[in-house]
Amino acid sequence: MKKMIKWGSILVGLVLVLIVAAIVLVPMFVDVQKYKPRIEAIVAEQTGRSFSMGDDIKLSVFPWVGVSLSDLKLGNAPGFGTNEMISVKGFEVRLKVMPLLSRQIQVDTFIMDSPQIMLKKNKAGKGNWEDLGKKGTKEKPKTDQPSESGSDKPLPIESLMVGKFSIVNGGLVYSDLSSGMTKKISDLNLDLVDISLDKPVKIDFSAILDGHPLSVSGMAGPLGKDPGKEDIGLDLLVKALDELELKLKGRLIKPMTAQTLDLDLEVLPFSPRKLFDRLGQPFPVKTSDPKVLDKVSFKARISGNARAVSLSQGMAGLDNSTLTFTAQAKAFDRPDLKFDLSLDKIDVDRYLPPKEETAAQKTPAKKDSGPRAKTDYAPLRKMVLDGKAKIGQLKAANLKMDNILVQVTGKNGVFNLNPFSMDFYQGKAGVKARVDVRTDIPATQVSVNAQSIQAGPMIRDAVQKEIIEGTLAADIMLAMNGDSSEQIKSSLGGKGNLTFLDGAIVGMDIAGSIRNAASGLGLGEKQEQKPRTDFAELKIPFTADKGLVKISDASLVSPLLRLGVKGETFLVKESLDFRVEPKVVATLKGQGDTKERSGLLIPLVVTGTYASPKVRPDLAAVVGGQIPDAQGIKGLIEGKTEQEGKAGETASPEDKAKSLLKGFIK
Repeated sequence: MKKMIKWGSILVGLVLVLIVAAIVLVPMFVDVQKYKPRIEAIVAEQTGRSFSMGDDIKLSVFPWVGVSLSDLKLGNAPGFGTNEMISVKGFEVRLKVMPLLSRQIQVDTFIMDSPQIMLKKNKAGKGNWEDLGKKGTKEKPKTDQPSESGSDKPLPIESLMVGKFSIVNGGLVYSDLSSGMTKKISDLNLDLVDISLDKPVKIDFSAILDGHPLSVSGMAGPLGKDPGKEDIGLDLLVKALDELELKLKGRLIKPMTAQTLDLDLEVLPFSPRKLFDRLGQPFPVKTSDPKVLDKVSFKARISGNARAVSLSQGMAGLDNSTLTFTAQAKAFDRPDLKFDLSLDKIDVDRYLPPKEETAAQKTPAKKDSGPRAKTDYAPLRKMVLDGKAKIGQLKAANLKMDNILVQVTGKNGVFNLNPFSMDFYQGKAGVKARVDVRTDIPATQVSVNAQSIQAGPMIRDAVQKEIIEGTLAADIMLAMNGDSSEQIKSSLGGKGNLTFLDGAIVGMDIAGSIRNAASGLGLGEKQEQKPRTDFAELKIPFTADKGLVKISDASLVSPLLRLGVKGETFLVKESLDFRVEPKVVATLKGQGDTKERSGLLIPLVVTGTYASPKVRPDLAAVVGGQIPDAQGIKGLIEGKTEQEGKAGETASPEDKAKSLLKGFIK
């Protein structure tokens, strides 16, 4: 027994001596330089490119199989210059031997020092990488048996452990001579720590992209023993240009089979203006307010696959505005979209292009007589849409709106906007619309209902002028065909009614004109107040047919004035043809007063165009006797006045004139 133990100990000792001898002596006596030309020849044969290694070659055998190489160079393709396509300053890998027997891979070190890659496309569009490896590849014989998918094969290893995986000071240059584009990555460093199949891997990546910093850090994995068929976790932080930061956290669910993702994406607040400034590029958008687009953020949970995607818990920030949202999209070949948006406030005017008063803008643009490109509505005919939006405060075209509610639905090429309601200048406005794109010429129907709108502030904000005041009520129904202004104008039809109550037409003072005329006769004093014509009620009913808008019975009830308007305007030609019949009455009463009053009827004719309207007295009315001639006016003056009836005396000519104009100068 003792002898057995003795000889066993000797045998074990001898094995240990042999192992130590192999570890120490093999690297010392094996001439690895002898195999260098053969290795270079094999790589060149397999890649079809020249290949060389430096003389600094080191080899270890046990317990770690290790190799260290230097100055690796893979040549370029013919016609792409003499510089190497790939070069590596140093390469080192150390792999443990014994675990390989049980299909376990344990790597202590994998380091690649200063890899440089040059990718180039010539003017013909061919890349220097396209024929890489083709010369050394033999065509496999075709077989009738179906090949086994690589994704169905389990990994040929039981476990994987890598202590340190590093790429140091790497670089890549991509140039496309056909487009003139060049991209450069430098100072590329990648560290993967504690790589295994059953634990997340720590990632630390940094690089300089075209002179700008880029980094990725965090955790990814585990990959699992069957990569692609198990969920992969992600918890990453991406930084770019010292300005943009993006967080990504969640899972890639069975990427090879289910191909589903469930991720929380967050873009931390950043300034797009500063981002472009760091890129050395001019900001691509011109805005009226140069301070906008200075703070943008985004946050949402993204879930979905190749068939459907949903966004939930969404929040986006734009300067001082905050948007919360959910959205869904599915059946991408026939898009089925659904969304729910809520925006607290926004001033759209700040984001519009600035109004530049240049000579080019003042000069009317010439109409293009060429054929207009036809709009393709086929995608909209496939779309299914169901969306809702709420906006707390909105300013657009200098108009202010509050508590906006919009709901839009669409299917088979028919889209409905119902409701579209808002609080609007102390009143309420509602719009319903229907757009039908089932044919190449869209058909649109619109109805508008508004109540208690303060017209003065609204018009003043819209056109920066004071035109009319009062409380506006509107009831309008319109229909039109086409998608260009010419088509819409020529097809417009419908009817409507605008009613203004207790207001004034600003810039026109009929009563004041009469007073000033009277003061010219020495019968009153001139008024220096801002011109305005007060009214109790102004009604404008209209009808439209094929772009011809007719106003048949517009009326204004005002102190000293009754006004009627009839006529039409043709939207295509922008022509005017109206007759205005003002009747001056001797009363300051307005609403509720009898319309049929005695007075002077002074018709006017309005013609011309929108850009150049023409106003003239209706001479036909004068000839027809509607306006008193000189003798008629004399008769009015010489007739009995109210004072004469009461006193029984004949009034003086001056008193008669005062009596005639008495009602006008109150």
